[in-house]
Amino acid sequence: MSQQTKILLEEHEMPRRWYNIVPDLPEPPPPPLHPGTHQPAVAEDFAALFPKALIAQEMSQERYIDIPDQILEVYRLWRPSPLFRAHRLEKLLDTPAKIYYKYEGVSPAGSHKPNTAVPQVFYNAQEGIRKLTTETGAGQWGSSLAFACAQFGLECEIWQVAASYRAKPYRRTMMEVWGGKVHPSPSQVTAYGRELLAQDPQHPGSLGIAISEAVMEAVEDPQTRYALGSVLNHVLLHQTIIGEEALLQLAKVGDTPDVLVGCTGGGSNFGGLAFPFLREKLKGNMDPVIRCVEPTACPTLTKGQYRYDFGDTAGLTPLMKMHTLGHAFIPEPIHAGGLRYHGMAPLVSHIYALGLVEAIAIPQTECFAGALQFARAEGIVPAPEPTHAIAAAVREALACKESGEEKTILTALCGHGHLDLGSYEKYLAGEMVDLDLADEQIEAAMQSVPEISST
Repeated sequence: MSQQTKILLEEHEMPRRWYNIVPDLPEPPPPPLHPGTHQPAVAEDFAALFPKALIAQEMSQERYIDIPDQILEVYRLWRPSPLFRAHRLEKLLDTPAKIYYKYEGVSPAGSHKPNTAVPQVFYNAQEGIRKLTTETGAGQWGSSLAFACAQFGLECEIWQVAASYRAKPYRRTMMEVWGGKVHPSPSQVTAYGRELLAQDPQHPGSLGIAISEAVMEAVEDPQTRYALGSVLNHVLLHQTIIGEEALLQLAKVGDTPDVLVGCTGGGSNFGGLAFPFLREKLKGNMDPVIRCVEPTACPTLTKGQYRYDFGDTAGLTPLMKMHTLGHAFIPEPIHAGGLRYHGMAPLVSHIYALGLVEAIAIPQTECFAGALQFARAEGIVPAPEPTHAIAAAVREALACKESGEEKTILTALCGHGHLDLGSYEKYLAGEMVDLDLADEQIEAAMQSVPEISST
């Protein structure tokens, strides 16, 4: 192989279907529940938030769903995305392991998020919706939705977690370039936001709060709907184009992963990469260890409880069974703003509970140390979120160095860090600190989680 192995697919080889893992699981995932009755939610319970096509995908039992041509046309702006072998990082680590990374930073927004933003906007446009509201943390999702809305002529209104709004101003500018209207959350726009700001004018915000504000605005206008950037089944479904492409690309060089690692906040990047490989594992075609990697400051899988909880802080959404730190949990303003959600995607939580995947938490200084090694070897500055997967890949590669094993490691570099250089500046200046979530904080936040006897 060349010194810089870049495995590409031709345009005609790009997957034409999304993969739904639900039919292939050994046990069906627990259903979402109506927030008032605690009975299994039905399609009508989601009608104020999502278009019919997305609700159907959310509840689908079909293994594959065709990607409409109009979506493929937009995908072709950057897909198929490249799969690289990290030869230079392998040399730096002096490891016998092979490290591959699927690079999603080639999208217009610089992350994996347009993979679901484009279909979500398309299906809303098909049903005559004129505006979408949403939340965003670090800004990758908000900028992706603003980009997608620009493609199909919809308005876009975004609530960005206040800590990230203040720390990442150029993400806000990117959203505005694509026509998005951006508010810090909590905001003065909603009654809920005003209430929180009255209690704390410098409130750092959370994704749960931003979701509440976006949902409140959406339900007040019949021509407005809400779009979510992670967590729900249809979002993870759209992201599986990542893993499907990676399977085809690895097949071109006759390789399969022994270890797959992915950063895990709400679960869309991880599920997008991992689910097609888990399908192949369940079919007996390969046997990779599949590992979720999360921050120690927001360790949803490794310290959260697996139970029904609200997806937002105000308790407006259907209840989902997921690993949660409690919907009232306000995470510390760590640099990986996209990994600061209190809950984990129900599908990721379910496969973790079934023992099909592993999970670890890594502190942010180790993540940024790995990011510097990666950037200096491979030339790409990673976003703070995938630094967690990079750190896990480095750990695995160094373990191979000690043992002499020649494992193949696969990860997704889900975005570049060109708009996150302030985080790197703090790390290089020695000002970054590690934050471990205390059990007492989790216990306090879990007090507001409803008790659901049916589970």
